[in-house]
Amino acid sequence: MRISANARVTYVWVVLCAVTILSGGLAHTRSDGAYVASTTITLAVLVIGLIKVRLITQNFMEVRVAPTWLRLTVDGWLVLFWGSVIAIYLI
Repeated sequence: MRISANARVTYVWVVLCAVTILSGGLAHTRSDGAYVASTTITLAVLVIGLIKVRLITQNFMEVRVAPTWLRLTVDGWLVLFWGSVIAIYLI
C-alpha cells in the first residue's frame, strides 16, 4: 500500500507532535516544582531531537527523494553533529 504525500506529511507531523510532548513530559520535578537534572533524561531528549531532525529533513525538506549522495551526507552530518553534542555533554 502506497501512502500519498499529504498523508505522509500528516503522519510525520503527528509523530513530531507526540515526541515533542513526550520529551517535555520526561522532565523530573521535585515537590517544590524545580526541575532536576538527569543524565539519562537529557540523553533521551537528545536522541528524541535527533529523531525529530531526521524526520524533518527526510519529509519536509524532501531529502527522502534526493540523490543518494545527498541523503548519505545529511545522515552523516546528523550522526557527526549529534555524536559531538552528546560527547561534549558527557565530558
